[in-house]
Amino acid sequence: MESPPSAPGRPESLPAVVLGAGYAGLTVAQELHRRSRGKVPVVLIDRNPVHVLRTELYEVGKLASTGDATDAWVVPLAGVLDGTSVAFRQGTVQSIDLAGTTITLDTGEVRFRSLAICLGSVAAYYGVPGAAEHTHQVYRLSGAKRLAAAILQIEKASTSLPGERRPRILIVGGGSTGTELAAEIATTDWRAIADPHARRPNVFLLTGSLPFLAGFPPALVERAERVLARSGVELVRGLNVTRVEPGRVTLADGSVFACDAAVWCAGLEAPPVVRQLPVPHGRAGRVAVEATLEIPGHSGVFAVGDVVELQDPRTGMPVPSTAQAALAEARTAARNLLARWKGKSQVPFEYRERGVVVALGLGQAAGSVRKVPIWGSPAALLKRIVQRDYAHSIERGEPPTLI
Repeated sequence: MESPPSAPGRPESLPAVVLGAGYAGLTVAQELHRRSRGKVPVVLIDRNPVHVLRTELYEVGKLASTGDATDAWVVPLAGVLDGTSVAFRQGTVQSIDLAGTTITLDTGEVRFRSLAICLGSVAAYYGVPGAAEHTHQVYRLSGAKRLAAAILQIEKASTSLPGERRPRILIVGGGSTGTELAAEIATTDWRAIADPHARRPNVFLLTGSLPFLAGFPPALVERAERVLARSGVELVRGLNVTRVEPGRVTLADGSVFACDAAVWCAGLEAPPVVRQLPVPHGRAGRVAVEATLEIPGHSGVFAVGDVVELQDPRTGMPVPSTAQAALAEARTAARNLLARWKGKSQVPFEYRERGVVVALGLGQAAGSVRKVPIWGSPAALLKRIVQRDYAHSIERGEPPTLI
């Protein structure tokens, strides 16, 4: 359902606008349709006409083998929204005027009665010189595709390397994204994809000053370390990056790490358009919200997903910036947005993590589901099933889940 350009009108006639069609935004839009039974007009805005399965973008080996075909990592929004009260408007958000209830896009303006800001996050480079210019990232499909193409070329060229030298790939960041990416690169059969004589890359995972897989259950961390070691991934601990140049990364102790490609997985921050909002902000420019996910002082305006900083009252810790948390927040935000429309009371967001599974390459994974450890191929199979069911759920308009 395509949205026409918005026209001036009374606030009561304006739609609920959802910015971003990622995990949080698409779920908010679908929940608004489902909970209101199609009676609330919703406009979903994104720069792309597809929902990107961002949690699967570490699969650069698979991306390299499929060329330009990206169907496995996207879900077209036209099919998802067909037959719903959600209209799609394609455009890039330039600015958000909360007081004037207006969104400025590169394609025009849209006014809103209520708003859900679900614009996700971008790579945080922490002011490291050269990091943005000379590293790859897998936080967007375009970035993952560029990395896959780059490694493919590196592997093809590896046949002419002198002596026993092998390609060197450096992953910066020892969280789940960096870990899954390192395992994927190390265990991909590059000879089958690039050249029968391609040399297997040496993969280095630089964890920085933070512990490896910080915040994850200790048993999961220990298992991941063992699996990565068997796969040939070398952990480099305790040293942050201070400079990045083509083919070389300088570490905090002054040492220089030569590499054929460097990938930045060291953290995320709110996008500039969110950081510029005149509202309270927390770490990395994230929006500080009420327990209901509403922005303080802005009735009917909610922030959801990676753009949010929210403390879990049960643990005293920030709610994690994960797809699983984003889906849970989205359901609460949609419920509370509708409550605002109807003049009813809102409910606080309560987070209950269902579990976590980290992919470790070639049918291997490690995780914990409802505090029960799960390892090896059963964990990898579970992750695959959950990812597949998520895509099917959003296509059918059903409440999705992830771990």
